Amino acid sequence: MASSRYETGMKTRRAVLGDAHVARAEAGKTAFDAPFQDLITEAAWGHVWSRPQWSTRERSVVTIALLAALGHDEEVAMHVRATANTGASREDVCEALLHVAIYAGVPAANRAIKIAKQTFASMDAADNGSGSGKDK
Repeated sequence: MASSRYETGMKTRRAVLGDAHVARAEAGKTAFDAPFQDLITEAAWGHVWSRPQWSTRERSVVTIALLAALGHDEEVAMHVRATANTGASREDVCEALLHVAIYAGVPAANRAIKIAKQTFASMDAADNGSGSGKDK
């Protein structure tokens, strides 16, 4: 039986990353990584991301900056895609990456900017020019 923190975490995880992403992650879960998946659902999503002190937009921007500073490229791309759900704008992402350049180094920001640009271009292409992309 799932804990209430797990249930809250799963709800937040789906709201931020999208149902399709979470469904793929859950479908790929094995006995080996199930404890890890449970941990991040409860701790990251059920505890930290679900706290009311910051908005989802604020958490999104901070998360992108931290991931960029640490060089976690796949996670940067995933959280840039999540901005479609968090309310963080492309301007927010740009500002966060400027901070990364100053406080974590230009190479880290340069790499993250490249990833963000590629991710936003992919999001725009998936939009098929419908005009629903953020800050086009």
